[in-house]
Amino acid sequence: MTTPTPPPQGDTRRGILWMLLTFLLFASLNVTAKYLTLSYPVVQVVWARFASQALMVAVVLGPRISHVMVSGRLGLQMGRSLLMLFTTTMFFAGLSLIPLAEASAIMFVAPILVTVLSVPLLGERVGPWRWAGVAAGFAGAVIIIRPGMGVVQLAAFLPFGAACGQAFYQIATRELSRTDQALTTLFYTPLAGLAATSAVVPFLWIQPDLEGWLLMTLMGLFGGLGHFALIKSLTAAPVAIVAPFSYTNLIWATAYGYLFFGDLPDGWTVFGAIVIVLSGLFIFYRETRKRRLAEREEPL
Repeated sequence: MTTPTPPPQGDTRRGILWMLLTFLLFASLNVTAKYLTLSYPVVQVVWARFASQALMVAVVLGPRISHVMVSGRLGLQMGRSLLMLFTTTMFFAGLSLIPLAEASAIMFVAPILVTVLSVPLLGERVGPWRWAGVAAGFAGAVIIIRPGMGVVQLAAFLPFGAACGQAFYQIATRELSRTDQALTTLFYTPLAGLAATSAVVPFLWIQPDLEGWLLMTLMGLFGGLGHFALIKSLTAAPVAIVAPFSYTNLIWATAYGYLFFGDLPDGWTVFGAIVIVLSGLFIFYRETRKRRLAEREEPL
């Protein structure tokens, strides 16, 4: 069996830079959403998120939409879109109540939950070391949430719910990649959220001023460019190299939280975030090692 040739060093550097840009853009989206929730209902902010994303997708796809919208698994596509609606609503609701850095740290439980869900849903095998990483990740989330210790901690269950939704969303994305092209999945992503929020938002609508419209449009721009940067990163370099840089989102979230809202995470939040990050990196290391051993046809 031939060993895959690693990409050139220049490609690796570009991949890392694209990944750093990806999570700067995603953090920018989140801080914009949090700022908007100070003046507008969460449902309206969620609607703006999906409406701006759907508009960007329509502009990018143009005349190709009629071909791209053909899916081999329409039910799963719509289910995945509903999961995006659930995840976004829970996360934005959490952002309206707790600091950005705390909500972002809790969301990093999602990759750990994917490991748990991959066993019953994808039939994957998880060894004891990776289960230890999962347990550590949940411990980190408990440290941040600290159940029963106040209203803020109860509100922290909202981003935890978003992390659960994100985990199912990632599983659905992985499953759809076997049958549908990426542009098809991109097309369906905002549809359920846009339809559901469009039915509700007229009853809660607050007319945005010029700043509000600009910020709502920026959310779509940040989201669209963020997904583009993510694709560029994974195209330029192996996922094993660039994926750990996703944790730079915590740096951006902390900086934005301090600059715009005067929030700094407390010691428990920092400690819990470190536990989650380390457990996530450990799980990622074990999965990468497993793939490499499989490629060499060696037993684990």
